[in-house]
Amino acid sequence: MVDLNINKDLLPMKAHYFLWNAGLAPVIPFIPIYARQLGFSSLAVGTIYTFLPIFSLVSKPFFGAVADHFQLQKILFLTFQIITALVFFNIQFIPELDKSTDLMMDCDSLTYFKKCGIDPVDHVTLAKLQAEETISCKVMCDVTNSSFYEELCAQWRAPQFCFSALHQKPPSNKSTQIIPFQAQLAMAHTIQDESCLFFRVHDVVFPDSSSHVPYCNNLSSFLCSVDCHGSAVITEVITQNSPDESATSSYQFWIIFVLLIFSTTASASVISVGDTICFKMLGDKPQRFGHQRLWGAIGWGMLSILAGYLIDKFSSGHVTKNYMPIFYLSTIMIILDMVASSRLKYSQAILSASIVRDVGRLLSELRVVIFLLCCIFIGLSTGLLWQFLFWHLEDISADVDQPWMKTLEGLVMGIRCFGGELPFFFLSGRILKMIGHIHAMSLVLAAFSIRFFLYAALTNPWWCLPIELLQGITYGIFYTAMASYANIAAPPGTEATVQGLVGAVFEGVGMSLGSLLGGVLYNLYGGGKAFLIYAITSLILFLAHVLVQYFLSKSPQHKIVSNATDKEETYSQPYGGLAELLLPDSVLQHWTALVSLLADARTNAAILLVKGSSCQKERNHFNIEVVCLVQIPVTDRQTDGIANITF
Repeated sequence: MVDLNINKDLLPMKAHYFLWNAGLAPVIPFIPIYARQLGFSSLAVGTIYTFLPIFSLVSKPFFGAVADHFQLQKILFLTFQIITALVFFNIQFIPELDKSTDLMMDCDSLTYFKKCGIDPVDHVTLAKLQAEETISCKVMCDVTNSSFYEELCAQWRAPQFCFSALHQKPPSNKSTQIIPFQAQLAMAHTIQDESCLFFRVHDVVFPDSSSHVPYCNNLSSFLCSVDCHGSAVITEVITQNSPDESATSSYQFWIIFVLLIFSTTASASVISVGDTICFKMLGDKPQRFGHQRLWGAIGWGMLSILAGYLIDKFSSGHVTKNYMPIFYLSTIMIILDMVASSRLKYSQAILSASIVRDVGRLLSELRVVIFLLCCIFIGLSTGLLWQFLFWHLEDISADVDQPWMKTLEGLVMGIRCFGGELPFFFLSGRILKMIGHIHAMSLVLAAFSIRFFLYAALTNPWWCLPIELLQGITYGIFYTAMASYANIAAPPGTEATVQGLVGAVFEGVGMSLGSLLGGVLYNLYGGGKAFLIYAITSLILFLAHVLVQYFLSKSPQHKIVSNATDKEETYSQPYGGLAELLLPDSVLQHWTALVSLLADARTNAAILLVKGSSCQKERNHFNIEVVCLVQIPVTDRQTDGIANITF
């Protein structure tokens, strides 16, 4: 019979990771798509997402330092959850932009809307346009040619324009009349001729609901204002040369920009402070961090699938997608998270005398700098992966009909969460204990290299599914190593600051640069070569990291002077193996007051290693903590050589 030992104090922490990620999953992946539906161009959306990582880069260490200095970790933790929920809920109320654009309408034996003077679209975009079903567009045409009314009457069979039958005088050529109607575009017949795109008009519907086939005996051309609200693809294409200043200067742009700044700042702070609280609650068992964090993968996976289903369900029968349910779902999940987080039994006890000095000394250590550089490159790789993998999959299947593409992309997300992240978060503590943080980073770099080589070689997008199992190493193992290393390396009282700093380096520097560089490489060389370049770079950095760490381990200034242990597994424990070998379990459980008490038989004195805010810690390259050494006389020596001193 299995004996399940559940730590009830950690249940609210598990609930936080599940509910927090369940609250982010319905909104974050869909914000760029929702912004496009509101009428923002890719350039406008890209501008927003270029600056957001900067706010994450600044906010994580800044609010981490505020939380450490003023001992407000739990208060800020809950406050930023409230801000995130309010921001996500209010995004749905942003009004749409005016998405109409001017197109020429050529009415002849066949009628087309014509858009010229644009950059030629690639075969992938053209295939997407032709794969669209019939699109309905709102049209307002300026008619100045009075002879066209005869075409409307005789050929279109629109009696409201038969002025002679109505005993009315048609408008003169000098006057302009606005003719409104709905145009049904047969997207399968979209053609491209050099710098012009032609969209076939299948039929039109006038405001009186009468339907007509647009046909003219003589070619008639006139300017129309067209709003194809139902298709983000066609809207993106026909507005590609429209001035983006109109979007970025609109009040809608600044509303969504400011809201996303607040959500990015708040959510980034929740993540870094939350990880700090988790490690503090785990105490001397940081290897169990993955057991808590895996609930985040479960929450993200479950709610991202549910969010997609709800969008499709509520959008049934509508031209555009209805994103309303995901904003309510996200708000509910984050409110529940606030309730669970408020029950965390946590209090901040240690205060750093100088956060700037302590963190500055930490950043002067070579191994810490190397670790941060690894985090930056892994962020670069993650940025390319998250932003451009789906583009790559769609590109390699562009020559075939792909009604299953969204299903495939959903399966990719599912396998990442449940097949990759979930088991590796669970096993991360054991893996880090076996190989240590240094070798874990080497493993992540090697896994990225293999993963990107496989992406570059893909010819069938379905073969992407088994590759996604490597997400367990490239994110599950990496995130646990990154967060636990930050906890280990942080001087007392600076845990949230260092956690925020490491997270900011990964997301704010690495991922933002990865998205930018990945976009440049993708545009220049395509998806396959972009992934190949990253694969080769990952392989080179993997080999370089192994060599650098090997030579550092042989360097005298990085050599451990200790008979206890010099194994890499000390990286997976907050204070290495030294205290574990020398102290009984009862003392280890209270290491915040006492690290170790060693007797010195020759001097009849004891060496007391005390951890406190008034004492500056020292570390060797394995992060075994050495704090203030205080020699005191021993008045009552026990037979086991440990002094009997009361605290």
